[in-house]
Amino acid sequence: MATTPIPKKILARQHEITGDFLKAVDQHLDDLLQHKVMDMMEIRDFADQLHIHPTHLSNTIKLTTGRAPCFFFEEKIMRIAKKILESSTAPVAEIAAQLTFDPSNFTKFFKRFEGVTPKQYREGILIKQYEQVD
Repeated sequence: MATTPIPKKILARQHEITGDFLKAVDQHLDDLLQHKVMDMMEIRDFADQLHIHPTHLSNTIKLTTGRAPCFFFEEKIMRIAKKILESSTAPVAEIAAQLTFDPSNFTKFFKRFEGVTPKQYREGILIKQYEQVD
């Protein structure tokens, strides 16, 4: 059975939505770290910001990237968390609060993606730095 090709205009719009979503995520996380906003946005908030339905946003991101929108959001949060853990001596609870998590949920979130707790991750970084000095 022959498939109907997707018009280029529709493909362009899908990629535009994906790009706008990724920019919005980056901007929101920057604002969060600079204390310009106090609450973590959810996918539906990004959809509202882009003036589209959350289901349409989710389906479009999945179609253009093969991944759900939350994958990109969580990946960026993890990148930020790891960077803070590597470059700061702030307590894990403080880092969790900065990323709008309670400490317990932050530890669970971090461990789900990294396989170790934030404390264990930081200790591993310190051990690697110490071994490089020797």
